[in-house]
Amino acid sequence: MTIALTVAALVLVGVAAAHSYLGERYILIRLFRRDQLPKLFGGTEFTRRTLRFAWHLTSLAWLGFAAILVLLARGPLEAAAVGGVVGGTFLVHGLVVLLASRGRHLAWIPFLLVGVLTLLAVAG
Repeated sequence: MTIALTVAALVLVGVAAAHSYLGERYILIRLFRRDQLPKLFGGTEFTRRTLRFAWHLTSLAWLGFAAILVLLARGPLEAAAVGGVVGGTFLVHGLVVLLASRGRHLAWIPFLLVGVLTLLAVAG
């Protein structure tokens, strides 16, 4: 079971990397060349940034799942370890949204809140 979980985690890391790279190269770039993108906040820049960070958040979530699989492979799960991965993953999500949208997409608030609350819960 340990080997299977480790291999599964490695597969997820590979899928996350491929998803981000190939999505940028073959999907997002072509999508952003189109003239029909919705104009939000006065232009298409916010739309492009939102689509880009949303695409990559999927990859980040898969990396979080990979970390949990590694924890499973190492032995019995501890709530603090799983909470650390979940909290850390949401903190990264929140920071990505905050920075990529320059604070204009408000998803960073609940993502950071979930991350902080989860880390606080497992720390004490």
